[in-house]
Amino acid sequence: MAGTFKFELVSPERVLLSENAEQVVLSGTEGDFTVLAGHAPVIATLLPSVIHATLPDPHGKKAIYIKGGFAEVTPDTLSVLVQHAFITDEADPRQIDDELAAVEAAMDAEQDDEARIHLSRALDNLKALQAEKRGG
Repeated sequence: MAGTFKFELVSPERVLLSENAEQVVLSGTEGDFTVLAGHAPVIATLLPSVIHATLPDPHGKKAIYIKGGFAEVTPDTLSVLVQHAFITDEADPRQIDDELAAVEAAMDAEQDDEARIHLSRALDNLKALQAEKRGG
C-alpha cells in the first residue's frame, strides 16, 4: 500500500477536509503538481481549479473546487488554505452556477492575459462540473 500523509483543506468558513491521503493533485501558478508521502517541502500559490485527492479505501477519490489559495507541503502533511471551496459531490447545482457567473464576470473585467488564461481554466472546470451535475 502506498504511504499516506495528512491532508487538510481549510477555508475561512470551516475545515472542509482533514483526512489521510495517498496523493493530491493541485494546480499551482508554476504548473500542476502531485503531492505524495515524503514530498519535498514546498509553498505554492494555487489557481482556481479542481483539486483531486486520492484517499485510502473506503473513502476513494474526492474532487474539490477551489477559488485559489496557498499550499504548504512537508514530507508528512499538505495544508491547503483557500478563499472559497466546495467538495464537488456535495455541491448544489446553484452553487456551481453562482461560481460560474462570478468567474465569467471576473474574466470580462480582467485585462491581464495571464490572469485571463487562469480564469479560462477555472471556467472550463466549472462548466464540466455543471454538466456533470445536470447529467451530461
